[in-house]
Amino acid sequence: MEGFLKKHKREQAFNNAWKEILPYPRFSTQKKVYREITQWQGKKIRNHGPCISAILASALRNLDHSEYPDFKSALKCITGLVEFTLMAQYRSHTPDTLSYIESYLQRFHPTKDIFLEFRTLKATCTQANHQDRELTELMAYQRAKEVHKRTLTNCSWLADQERVERSKGRADLIRRENHFNFNKMPYLIHFASHVQHFGSISMYSTKIGNLAYKNQIKDGYGRSNKNEAARQIL
Repeated sequence: MEGFLKKHKREQAFNNAWKEILPYPRFSTQKKVYREITQWQGKKIRNHGPCISAILASALRNLDHSEYPDFKSALKCITGLVEFTLMAQYRSHTPDTLSYIESYLQRFHPTKDIFLEFRTLKATCTQANHQDRELTELMAYQRAKEVHKRTLTNCSWLADQERVERSKGRADLIRRENHFNFNKMPYLIHFASHVQHFGSISMYSTKIGNLAYKNQIKDGYGRSNKNEAARQIL
C-alpha cells in the first residue's frame, strides 16, 4: 500500500488523515506517522487495522478520471482484507458469517494484483539490475557502431527511446517475476472450511505459546547465570 501511495503521490494525504484520528475508548492513537512505524505487533494491528480502509479512502479523494480504476481496485482490495480480518475475530460463527467471509475473500483476491508491482523481492531486483546493465551495454555497442550516421537531434531522441525501452523491460520483468505465492496468502481460503470442521478455532491461537515462551524461557534465561541456562531454566 505504501508503494501505491508513493506512486500516485498520496503519501502526505494518507499521513495527514492518519494523524487526524482522535482517541476513543479502547482505541489509542499513534504518535508516529504510518511510514515511521517499523514493527507492526498484533496489538497495533488489531487497534489500527479497522481504520486503514477509511484512511486510504480519505487519501484517495479528488482523483482524476484516469486514476479511478486503480483507486477503486485498491480500495476494494484493502476493504475486503480488513473486513475479513474483523469477522475472522468472532468467537463463534454461523453459516451467514462464513458466507460473508467468503464474499470478502472473493473481493480481495481478484483485486490484489493492483499492488503486485510493489512486491519486488531482492532476487527480482538483482535480476532486473543485471538485465538493465546488459541492455545498456548492448545499446552502447550499437550506438558506437552507428555514431557517424547520427546528428545531435537524433542522438537525443535515441537516448530518450533507450530510457523508455529499459524502463519497460525492467517493469515487464518485475511484473512477470512478482507474485503473492507465500504461505499466508493461500491459508485465507481455508478459514471457512476449518471452522466448519473444527468449530471455533480461537483455541488454536498462538498467543498461548508466545506467552509461555516469554514466561518460561525468556524470563528464566534472564535469571540464569547464562552459562548452564538450560539446566537452570528446567
